[in-house]
Amino acid sequence: MQDDVIDIRLLEAFAAVMSAGSITGAARLLGRSQPVVTRQIQDLETDVGYLLFSRNGPRISPTPKGILFYAEVERLLLGLKHIRDRAAAIGAGALPVLSLAAIPALAGGIVPVALATVDQALLPRQVHVQALSAENVVQSVLSQSVDFGLASLPVQHPGLDVQWVCEVPCVACLAADHPLAKRKVIRLKDLDGRRLLTMANPYRLRRRVDDAIARAGAIPAEVIDTNSSLTAIAMAKQSLGIAIVEPVLTSSLAMEGVVTRPLDVAIPFLFAAVSPTGRELTPTITAINDALRVAVTLMPGAKLHGGEAALSEPAGEPATSERDGT
Repeated sequence: MQDDVIDIRLLEAFAAVMSAGSITGAARLLGRSQPVVTRQIQDLETDVGYLLFSRNGPRISPTPKGILFYAEVERLLLGLKHIRDRAAAIGAGALPVLSLAAIPALAGGIVPVALATVDQALLPRQVHVQALSAENVVQSVLSQSVDFGLASLPVQHPGLDVQWVCEVPCVACLAADHPLAKRKVIRLKDLDGRRLLTMANPYRLRRRVDDAIARAGAIPAEVIDTNSSLTAIAMAKQSLGIAIVEPVLTSSLAMEGVVTRPLDVAIPFLFAAVSPTGRELTPTITAINDALRVAVTLMPGAKLHGGEAALSEPAGEPATSERDGT
């Protein structure tokens, strides 16, 4: 990179082209002329030292490096927007803008429940809630572009303070007319020869699901994996298979056409509430943290553990109820 500092206008032009899919569309979004945006993209490519877009006549498409670079630019621009929002709030004498980040299941399931119970006088006029991958939640908290985060384990990092860890057993989701839907408990061995719907990330919940199924001696005939438990549940509703997911969404949202059943083996889903190390929790964050702790206990079988001491991941073990699956 030729310069130590990249002009923010170049990054805005790049983000606009990525969003619009064309120079013309980006110029329209930014209120700039097409030649100006073209020149800004060229200047940015010169600054970073590699091509961000492939050109084919008037058409452009992001290069693999451009796609990776966009993830960083998007996070930076969002952080700058939050800084502007906070500056405006300070100038107006208002509560500072609140930024939260959580993995999608928690952002859609637990966070709304918690926010609804917080004293509204403690909430600022603007609240940003981002649904991100666990890795991006951690990075956002580390960079302090968000105030508080919820991420699945592992989250150990010297720049994070772990407020608490929640452990809750996974459940099976099936279409209401599935042959196994009448059972009170789904046995992992019943997945043998059936299609499994599961998470894609091999370093988090997926590893524990695979290990538990292997110990049960089951071999799914097929697997569909996804990065969203909501997607897995939606596929189960369409009779595409049996979903093994954390019970966050199933315990907080109505799932018409889907039945949820406990498993005969406890497959723990673990997640943590994290904040930047050394940063004192504001009254608003403290209230949200307390509300989240209450909200997570509404999930069947949920257990709360304190901070760093609870970051080890337990192996699955037999559940205590109806292990014959009938």
